[in-house]
Amino acid sequence: MILPIVAYGSPVLKKIAKEITSDYPNLNQLIDNMWETMYASNGVGLAAPQIGISIRMFIIDASPFVDEELMDEKEVKTLSNFKKIFINPKIISEDGNLWDFNEGCLSIPEVREDVLRKEEILITFFNENFECEKLKLNGLAARVVQHEYDHIEGILFTDKISSFKRKIINNFSINNKIRITKIGTIVNGKDRSVILADSGLQIFPNNKGYFHNF
Repeated sequence: MILPIVAYGSPVLKKIAKEITSDYPNLNQLIDNMWETMYASNGVGLAAPQIGISIRMFIIDASPFVDEELMDEKEVKTLSNFKKIFINPKIISEDGNLWDFNEGCLSIPEVREDVLRKEEILITFFNENFECEKLKLNGLAARVVQHEYDHIEGILFTDKISSFKRKIINNFSINNKIRITKIGTIVNGKDRSVILADSGLQIFPNNKGYFHNF
């Protein structure tokens, strides 16, 4: 079943999510619904708070990021096979250099911005069978995990951009008395389009398949 995705401004997106146990009600059904919802939304990751459930769980399928022309064989193989469920994850360490990448979010579908993150992480988590796993990840695989991990910590990628750009997003949503998901129907207005362009924010129409949100 495809579930509604919670939009920017909803309180659940700013809460620190709670851990769950193996007897969490209807867990397998919830996971199946999250996969269906993520794929229907052209996403590569989805965290439970994004569907209004404040628990420490997210799913990832990074295969849409594969670009055989630009990536080496190792990265292609890593991303092609990187489909996982993370329950009660804990990032043990973040290492390496900071690098930026243009991120988007299913809860803020019209806005994208470059975000700096460390290039390597070490994470522990439980899989869908509640078996403990530990992974060391780098590059895009690490970034998608970091993005989804932020969601269960009550952090959005917009929290990592400049306060000026974040204020523009907030003001735009408030002044137009709509959620950010309506932005695509409004930026056709000349004045608003100019304001957004001048801010440095990148606004793209939905359903084009150009970008994959987290």
